[in-house]
Amino acid sequence: MKRVLLGLGSNLGDRLANLRSAVDGMPAFMQVEAVSPVYETAPMYDTDQGAYLNMAVTGLTGLKPRPLLDALKALEHRIGRVRSRRYGPRSIDLDIVFYEDRIFREPGLEIPHPRLLERAFVLAPAADIAPDWRHPGSGRTVAEHLAELRPLAGIRRLAPSDWPPMPSR
Repeated sequence: MKRVLLGLGSNLGDRLANLRSAVDGMPAFMQVEAVSPVYETAPMYDTDQGAYLNMAVTGLTGLKPRPLLDALKALEHRIGRVRSRRYGPRSIDLDIVFYEDRIFREPGLEIPHPRLLERAFVLAPAADIAPDWRHPGSGRTVAEHLAELRPLAGIRRLAPSDWPPMPSR
């Protein structure tokens, strides 16, 4: 089994329910270990859209990177994701942030996620559940990379009562 860190985001429909559906669907292809708090974040890149809810999940999977990506895309589809413009609004977005301590580069799949180090909306929830996970390229931890982005603008942690609970095992 391989340890992975995933980033989740939603800014269409019932955002919290979309995140909950994603976490609930993960046991089909991975054993969920930890679920971060949920953050509300301003959109990046394409700012003409609503705020996102973002979170991170760690777990163990027997899948290699490409089949894991395929499983995530299938889960996005089941939740109702419709592809639109790049960086545009979406009901759910599921990304592989880390896969063990490995670096993968192939068409349509880059791990670690290529824009991770500029994204507080990924690093903040990841730091809540995996602060010591080292980026295989930089050798620095998630917490160290998050500290470089401070102060964090356009990002706030939701109240604990809003967090989706851990899935039942």
